Amino acid sequence: MRVSAPQDGPLLDDAAGRLIRPYTVSNGRTRPTTVLDLLSLVRATGADPQTHLGPEHFVALGLCGGPTSVAEIAAHLRLPAVVTKVLVSDLVDCGAVTAHPPAFHDMPTDRSLLEAVLDGLRRQL
Repeated sequence: MRVSAPQDGPLLDDAAGRLIRPYTVSNGRTRPTTVLDLLSLVRATGADPQTHLGPEHFVALGLCGGPTSVAEIAAHLRLPAVVTKVLVSDLVDCGAVTAHPPAFHDMPTDRSLLEAVLDGLRRQL
């Protein structure tokens, strides 16, 4: 399923910018019901959501064909991370996606991981 990016849709206007405030998307909620990290990997289950979801939910769901981090979803949606966590949490609650912490979640200061990140940053400079 191909989902167009939000900048191609009715939620953004070239002159006016975002037409809907970010926290309107989450109905003003700032706390997800599921514990999510920015690096949590989200994947679609293939199940159809049985609850009413907004257009951002469906765009987020379309991005989750393969494992996608919460941070990547937030970047594609152009929404704050906390709003994205609420949207993803809604999708988890209705069974449309699963979310798992990153493989290194139990060892976030793993030296080899930090060195790999540092090497990647150096290559960018």
